Amino acid sequence: MSDDRLRDREGYEGLLASMGLEPLGNWWLPGIREAGTARRLLAVAATDGEPASRPAEAAALLLGGGREFLLAFEGPWSPRGCTGRAWRRVRIGAADPVAALAGLLTGPDPDPRGLLLATTDGETVVRAVSGPGAGAGAARPLVLTGVGARIAEAAEAGARRGAEDAAAAWDAFRAGPDPAPAVLDAWAEALTVNPGTPDPVRRELLRSFPELWWRLPPDELVEMALAHPDPKATLRAVELGRRLAPDHWARLLRAAATERERWLLAMLAADWRTALDEETCALLAADPSARVRAEAARLPALPGHLAALLAEDPEAGIRATVCRSSWSVLPAGLRRALLTDGSAGVRTAAQLRHHEDRTLSREDFVREELGEPAVENCRLGPDLVEHLLATGDARLRRALAANPRLDPGSVARLAEDPDEGVRYTVALRADLTEEQRAAIRVDVDPSDRSHTLSWVADRHEDPEAMRVLAASSHVLVRRSVARARRLPPDVVRRLAWDTDRVVQLFLAESCEDAPAEMLLRVWTWWTGSLSSPGRPRTHPNFPREGLLRFADDPHGRMRRLALDDPGSTPELAARFAGDRDPEVRRRAAEDPRLPVADAIRLTEDPVGSVRAAVLRHGPLPAAVLAAALPDRETARDAARNPGIPPHVVRAMAARCVTFAASVQGA
Repeated sequence: MSDDRLRDREGYEGLLASMGLEPLGNWWLPGIREAGTARRLLAVAATDGEPASRPAEAAALLLGGGREFLLAFEGPWSPRGCTGRAWRRVRIGAADPVAALAGLLTGPDPDPRGLLLATTDGETVVRAVSGPGAGAGAARPLVLTGVGARIAEAAEAGARRGAEDAAAAWDAFRAGPDPAPAVLDAWAEALTVNPGTPDPVRRELLRSFPELWWRLPPDELVEMALAHPDPKATLRAVELGRRLAPDHWARLLRAAATERERWLLAMLAADWRTALDEETCALLAADPSARVRAEAARLPALPGHLAALLAEDPEAGIRATVCRSSWSVLPAGLRRALLTDGSAGVRTAAQLRHHEDRTLSREDFVREELGEPAVENCRLGPDLVEHLLATGDARLRRALAANPRLDPGSVARLAEDPDEGVRYTVALRADLTEEQRAAIRVDVDPSDRSHTLSWVADRHEDPEAMRVLAASSHVLVRRSVARARRLPPDVVRRLAWDTDRVVQLFLAESCEDAPAEMLLRVWTWWTGSLSSPGRPRTHPNFPREGLLRFADDPHGRMRRLALDDPGSTPELAARFAGDRDPEVRRRAAEDPRLPVADAIRLTEDPVGSVRAAVLRHGPLPAAVLAAALPDRETARDAARNPGIPPHVVRAMAARCVTFAASVQGA
């Protein structure tokens, strides 16, 4: 915990101790609405003239015969990350808890810290207010009961008057003061993805906010970067380099104004294995900056004459890089020179590439001190293989087991190696038959993370190979098969019922042929995320018909599917808006059929993801959206709501663009 956080927490807990209160548990109180909801309701009640209560009666109501209640402060009286929106469960230790709590609700300074109290279920809330009969400078408690019912009542009223008040609400919003910079940033980001934002407005926002360029198509992104007055905009654009074609990279590199820009661009182009055109490669290879030339040496498909130029670079690191990346295109004489280079690093890099095709003897291996990389990748002589098989160094035997050029006899000996790691490596070799693989004694922990075996991925387009490998005894081989985008029907049927759940999961995530029955089955148990967002539910083969049968399922994960059925109704959406499971309520919040009153009610849901979903998608009245847009807690979600009228979107975007221009001009 940082010093600032520790001081915050110590100060907060000291404050509670001075009030005779003991904090209980942690900050997160499931099922309890945020303190902000209570504040808004109490503010309305105070404006409406609701009378204050007697302190002792309010205290007794809060405690309900016990000693525990909820407490929240306004402003900085909570540790960082737990703002005035958060409740804390506390216990009062006084001998007479009702009298002590009544004392907290009154005093000479009315509500000095924004003190807010609630019953442990959050349904009754209390705040100290100044008012008639309280005495000069004193305070009395304002009590609200039935918070949930009040929210529902206000939602119904808001739904009834929503259409009538829309114009006035938006006029007032547009006439309001400029919001904080953080809110304007949130608006800009959200409006670029809001389906109701007109295209010209979206483009203007993107021109003003380069950090949002990742949403642009590559051609437009490059044009935007080249036209932008801030040179840093180009560097922001390269962060999206995976989506750029070689000609995009070439244009950016040629326009780079500084050595640092050229270096960063060249580095990312090399990282992402971009095959640049010869002219651009030549510019980088001849660059006066050594670090730019070093990145040029890493580029794939470097023309032979440019690779030769870099192989004679005065910087040893650049010569070594060329050995690793472009050895096959170097002239024979230059290769020989690199093998005897004055730099040990260059000689090692050259030797490793040289011995991929020419046998490496035990003598050369020892003399050059080539180590594990040579054992794993080079063409090894019989004397060296025998030496490695007999060595007591298990790391070298594991490297030997991964060598793709190893002879079958040596592979067979390693399959019986006493070291589990050696046998594990052998079992994943591409040159084994499935009978040989099954015979190797190796344990695989199915809970371990796994990656697609490259040699299996290379065969994804071969139906016969997929049939053989889908029947493999090795779970990592079958998982790698399940990563194929398309598979023959018989292979899909086999993998859909694989005993390893991860095989089924990978099939649901990656394979376009995954069957509906399996996708629904995976949905019942997989609650994590996937690289393909929303899968398996968003898979094209996921069932849509017949999902209404889950509307009364005991598991919320299954209930929420009922709204995906074409036969679901607004009544079901309204029912799910009151479901006990927050994921079901969240699904209802995203449904366009949700009644307006239920949408309003969900903006005060105890769970943040539900509130965010209804702000983004819900059919909310203008007054609700207009109130959420200037609030930094809700601005980003509210600005994504397609219900914001186009003229309001344009006004919001204009404020964002003006703000961006002022920042750039500062």
